[in-house]
Order: sequence, then structure tokens, then C-alpha cells
Amino acid sequence: MRSHLLNDTTAESYRRSVTEGVERVARKLATTRGPFTGVTPAELAPVIDAVDLDRPLGDASAALDELEDVYLRDAVYFHHPRYLGHLNCPVVIPAVLGEAVLSAVNSSLDTWDQSAGGTLIERKLIAWTAARIGLGPLADGVFTSGGTQSNLQALLLAREESGTADLSKLRIFSSECSHFSVQKSATLLGLGRDAVISIPVDRNKRMQSVVLAAELETCRAEGLIPMAIVATAGTTDFGSIDPLPEIAALAEEYGAWMHVDAAYGCGLLASLKRRHLLDGIERADSVTVDYHKSFFQPVSSSAVLVRDGSALRHATYHADYLNPRRTVAEQIPNQVDKSLQTTRRFDALKLWMTLRVMGADGIGELFDEVCDLAAAGYELLAADPRYDVVVEPQLSTLVYRYVPEAVTSPAEIDRANLYARKALFASGEAVVAGTKVDGRQYLKFTLLNPETTVSDIAAVLDLIAGHAEQYLGENLVHA
Repeated sequence: MRSHLLNDTTAESYRRSVTEGVERVARKLATTRGPFTGVTPAELAPVIDAVDLDRPLGDASAALDELEDVYLRDAVYFHHPRYLGHLNCPVVIPAVLGEAVLSAVNSSLDTWDQSAGGTLIERKLIAWTAARIGLGPLADGVFTSGGTQSNLQALLLAREESGTADLSKLRIFSSECSHFSVQKSATLLGLGRDAVISIPVDRNKRMQSVVLAAELETCRAEGLIPMAIVATAGTTDFGSIDPLPEIAALAEEYGAWMHVDAAYGCGLLASLKRRHLLDGIERADSVTVDYHKSFFQPVSSSAVLVRDGSALRHATYHADYLNPRRTVAEQIPNQVDKSLQTTRRFDALKLWMTLRVMGADGIGELFDEVCDLAAAGYELLAADPRYDVVVEPQLSTLVYRYVPEAVTSPAEIDRANLYARKALFASGEAVVAGTKVDGRQYLKFTLLNPETTVSDIAAVLDLIAGHAEQYLGENLVHA
């Protein structure tokens, strides 16, 4: 069994095994005809259930053969130009290289004595990101598992900075299009979902700052405390960006912590053409960024950043075996002092490798490409009588729905759109997402692949229309 341990005596075996795995994936990438095979849970589950985990194959090649059947064949491939579903991006090669290195070395980013260089590389990238945001010289932060954890930590800091012991008085304000993790965080922090005040959005799906001001004033009049305002820079459904300068002014006036959830919109930090869309983010108290959404990084690669690094003390706990208090006086840089996690992967290395090979401008160029594609896709949808498109995109998301020429009920149109999405997924030809707008069923393109073209979008729209028409035709016949 020792022959399977990665060390100086098994380096050649490691090289052979990893090379074979890379070659298998490379062949798969080169030969995938669509983003998905259309396999169903009922079809795939028996294949995986049949694997006896107590009878090892003993050989990496055999395990890779089996992996073809249980995973690689039916994986959903985000690199395919007709994967237009969720906020999943194709990944850049320098980041994948970084992933291979960090997995093999297996540094843990909790303490200096477990990851010397990794600690400083992560800190350098946090400083780089904070500078891009414009948070100032006292800024700090830490890498996280994703936007949900980042939002949770930011709101934890906001709760503690409020200095209020009576949690029942605390209120969080966010738009009706904000991420569900705001409500989840309120529950986890002991505030309850009722603590979140949902602010309506305008026709462009941006928080209405006038309504926010009124709600803040009501909160104050009722003796409640505006703990935090969560502005979204890139909503999940619409890619909309809340009016950051107006929100910052209100946060300052009412003494509320301003958090910007830029998990999606953080790609604008590297944009060559659209950085101005984030104007006002520099006034935030905390910011969420998901590099694994719009920096083309493998999952996970994310961070939470704060204007005043001293606020991170609210996540600090000392353990004698890990980060005893004396290490603070000795100025030993332990990242666990800033993090909700203890053991933590060196995910920062992926972004480091990307910046050192491609540069920030290279990332920004790719993100601008998908935003340009969304603009072209909007024009296509707006000119197509078969579709109703909700809002002109600020980033790279399009929300729309098929509307038949013949008059039928809104509920029947809902069912036709839902059917079309499911049928398209089952065909494996393309993947799109779905959502609700004002209670009605809509479809969604999340465009994060620069290889996707307007022709791809047009082809998928034809496929969707075909499935929807088939559904309506069959139901009209039966009716």
C-alpha cells in the first residue's frame, strides 16, 4: 500500500498516473459532441450502485477505465459552447496547472508552518484584489469556498461590528433579486429570515434606492437597527448591478455596514471596457468575489474582502495546538485567524498562475467578450417574435421565454417553456437554465464561454422553439 503514497520514491508512478488521467480528459474534451449526454438519474444510478467500493481495482488504469462509465462519459461539460446554463465558466489552462500543483503538494492554508509560500501568495492576491476594488490601505480578506461563505462571513462581521446584543433588533436590507445566501446567512447568524428586508427592483432589476431610503427611515423610527445593506453587483438571474453610489451614501447616513456581493460581477475588476459599472464599490465595507465565476477559475476560488482588516478579528479563535496567542505578538502570519474554515486548500495558487501567465488584461478581455456576446444575444432575442426578453443585460445573462404565435393561457406557456428546457437537457444538445419572473416560467442563458457564438445562441433558440411547439401541438391535439 505504501506504493500509493506520493513521495520521493513514487514520483515516477505519480507522473505516469497523472499523465494518463490528463490524456483521458483531453481526449474527452476533444470528442464531446454536446455539453451533456442526456443520461437520467435512473439510468446512471445503477451503474454507480454496482461498484463495490470494498473491492479495489488496484490499478490506476483500471480505475480510469471505470471512471469513463461512472463520470467522464456523462459529466456536464462547461467548456462546450452550448452550455448556457448556470454560473459555470470554462477554465483557463494556467489555473488547471495550478490545481494540479496545489493538489499534489497539498498545502493547508491555515497556519504559516503548514504553508509558508502559500500564505504570502494568498495575502498578495488579496491585496491585489483589494487594490482593484479600491478599498484602501487597511483592507484585508481571505479566500473562501464560494459566494455563500463569503456573504456569511461578511454579515457575521457586520453583526459583530454593530455592537448590538439584542439580535432581534437587527435588520439586513437587500434587493428582491439578491442571492438566497443573504436569507440563509441571517438564519445561521441567529437573526432569522424576518430580519431581511427585501427591497423591490426597477425595470432593469436594480434595487430601488428611493424605497431603500424609506425602509431605512422606517427601521430607525421603529427603534430597529440597520445592521447591513447588501448591494448586488451581478444578480444571479439578470446580471443586474445595484446603484452602488446611492446605496453607499445611504449606508453612511444610517450607519449600516455596506456589503457588495460581486460574486458574479467581479470580472469587471479586470474589464478593459466596463470597469465603470462597479463605480461605488470602493465605498463598501466588505465585498464578495468569486474568481470561479468570472475569472475563469476552477471551483473553488473565491474571497471575501473588507475595508478595515481589523474587522476580521471577529472570526479569530486561538487554539494552543494551532495558532496560540503568542503567534500574534511574534507576527507569524496565520490565515486561520481570518477564516471561518480551519483546514483550507491553496486555491489562491490557481489565480496566481493565471495572472502570471495571462495577466489581468487577459482575464478582462475574456469577460468583455462574453458581455459583448450577451449584448448581441439581446438584440437577437428582441428582434425574434417568438421570444419575450426581460431586460437588457449589464453583464452576460439573458432571461427570456418562448411565446407562441397562437393565443394560449400564461400557465400553458409556462408549461411549454419548462418542457422545452427539460427536453433540451434530455437531448444533450445544449443546456440552459430556468427561473421565475413575476411568478411566470422563464429560461436563462448564462454566457461565460468566449467560444460561444451568436450562431450558437440562434441555434439553441430554434431548438427551444421546436420543443415548445411540439409540447403545445400535442396538448392542443389532446385538448
